[in-house]
Amino acid sequence: QVQLVESGGGLVQAGGSLRLSCVGSGSIFRFNPMGWYRQAPGKQRELVAVHITGGSTNYAESVKGRFTVSRDSAERTVYLQMNSLKPEDTAVYYCNARVVAMDYWGKGTLVTVSS
Repeated sequence: QVQLVESGGGLVQAGGSLRLSCVGSGSIFRFNPMGWYRQAPGKQRELVAVHITGGSTNYAESVKGRFTVSRDSAERTVYLQMNSLKPEDTAVYYCNARVVAMDYWGKGTLVTVSS
Protein backbone atom coordinates (compact mmCIF):
# COMPACT_ATOMS: atom_id res chain seq x y z
CA GLN A 1 0.00 0.00 0.00
CA VAL A 2 1.37 3.38 -1.00
CA GLN A 3 2.29 5.63 1.88
CA LEU A 4 3.51 9.22 1.90
CA VAL A 5 5.00 10.56 5.11
CA GLU A 6 5.72 14.27 5.47
CA SER A 7 8.04 15.98 7.91
CA GLY A 8 9.61 19.36 8.49
CA GLY A 9 6.69 21.62 9.33
CA GLY A 10 6.69 23.99 12.26
CA LEU A 11 6.54 27.57 13.44
CA VAL A 12 8.76 30.18 11.81
CA GLN A 13 8.89 33.96 11.72
CA ALA A 14 8.12 35.87 8.56
CA GLY A 15 11.18 35.97 6.33
CA GLY A 16 12.44 32.65 7.63
CA SER A 17 12.90 29.29 5.93
CA LEU A 18 11.68 25.73 6.30
CA ARG A 19 12.34 22.53 4.40
CA LEU A 20 9.62 19.93 4.04
CA SER A 21 10.31 16.31 3.15
CA CYS A 22 8.01 13.54 1.97
CA VAL A 23 9.05 9.92 1.70
CA GLY A 24 7.04 7.57 -0.48
CA SER A 25 6.89 3.80 -0.04
CA GLY A 26 4.76 0.75 -0.73
CA SER A 27 4.94 0.38 -4.51
CA ILE A 28 7.42 -0.92 -7.06
CA PHE A 29 6.00 1.47 -9.64
CA ARG A 30 7.15 4.98 -10.37
CA PHE A 31 5.98 7.85 -8.18
CA ASN A 32 5.37 10.49 -10.82
CA PRO A 33 4.71 13.28 -10.43
CA MET A 34 5.33 14.13 -6.78
CA GLY A 35 4.57 17.46 -5.26
CA TRP A 36 3.05 19.63 -2.61
CA TYR A 37 -0.36 21.15 -2.01
CA ARG A 38 -1.54 23.28 0.87
CA GLN A 39 -4.78 24.14 2.59
CA ALA A 40 -5.21 27.22 4.73
CA PRO A 41 -8.09 27.53 7.21
CA GLY A 42 -11.34 28.19 5.39
CA LYS A 43 -9.78 27.78 1.97
CA GLN A 44 -9.60 25.09 -0.66
CA ARG A 45 -6.55 22.92 -1.13
CA GLU A 46 -4.24 24.42 -3.74
CA LEU A 47 -1.19 23.37 -5.70
CA VAL A 48 2.10 24.69 -4.37
CA ALA A 49 4.71 22.92 -6.47
CA VAL A 50 5.10 19.72 -8.43
CA HIS A 51 8.13 17.84 -9.73
CA ILE A 52 7.89 15.59 -12.76
CA THR A 53 10.40 12.85 -13.56
CA GLY A 54 12.95 14.36 -15.89
CA GLY A 55 13.19 17.58 -13.96
CA SER A 56 10.18 19.62 -15.01
CA THR A 57 8.61 21.67 -12.26
CA ASN A 58 5.50 23.75 -11.83
CA TYR A 59 4.83 26.35 -9.14
CA ALA A 60 1.94 28.41 -7.93
CA GLU A 61 2.45 32.06 -8.83
CA SER A 62 2.38 33.02 -5.17
CA VAL A 63 5.49 30.96 -4.35
CA LYS A 64 7.61 31.41 -7.49
CA GLY A 65 11.08 32.64 -6.62
CA ARG A 66 10.69 31.68 -2.95
CA PHE A 67 10.01 27.93 -2.95
CA THR A 68 11.96 25.16 -4.65
CA VAL A 69 10.74 21.60 -5.19
CA SER A 70 13.21 18.78 -5.72
CA ARG A 71 13.49 15.00 -5.53
CA ASP A 72 16.17 12.52 -4.58
CA SER A 73 17.82 10.25 -7.14
CA ALA A 74 15.55 7.32 -6.29
CA GLU A 75 12.57 9.62 -6.89
CA ARG A 76 10.78 8.40 -3.80
CA THR A 77 11.43 11.51 -1.71
CA VAL A 78 10.27 15.00 -2.58
CA TYR A 79 11.44 18.15 -0.85
CA LEU A 80 10.07 21.66 -0.62
CA GLN A 81 12.54 24.35 0.32
CA MET A 82 10.59 27.39 1.46
CA ASN A 83 12.39 30.71 1.80
CA SER A 84 11.18 34.22 2.54
CA LEU A 85 8.11 32.82 4.19
CA LYS A 86 5.08 35.04 4.63
CA PRO A 87 2.16 34.80 7.06
CA GLU A 88 -0.08 33.93 4.11
CA ASP A 89 1.97 30.76 3.60
CA THR A 90 0.47 29.43 6.82
CA ALA A 91 -1.33 26.20 5.98
CA VAL A 92 -1.29 22.44 6.25
CA TYR A 93 1.05 21.19 3.53
CA TYR A 94 0.21 17.87 1.90
CA CYS A 95 2.46 15.65 -0.14
CA ASN A 96 0.93 14.18 -3.29
CA ALA A 97 2.09 11.45 -5.62
CA ARG A 98 0.62 9.71 -8.62
CA VAL A 99 1.29 5.98 -8.86
CA VAL A 100 -0.18 3.95 -11.72
CA ALA A 101 -2.75 6.66 -12.47
CA MET A 102 -3.93 6.94 -8.86
CA ASP A 103 -3.35 9.92 -6.59
CA TYR A 104 -2.11 9.43 -3.05
CA TRP A 105 -1.86 11.92 -0.21
CA GLY A 106 0.09 12.25 2.97
CA LYS A 107 -1.54 13.25 6.24
CA GLY A 108 -0.10 16.74 6.08
CA THR A 109 2.32 18.86 8.06
CA LEU A 110 1.44 22.23 9.57
CA VAL A 111 3.45 25.30 8.64
CA THR A 112 2.78 28.41 10.68
CA VAL A 113 4.41 31.72 9.77
CA SER A 114 4.19 34.44 12.38
CA SER A 115 4.32 38.14 11.52
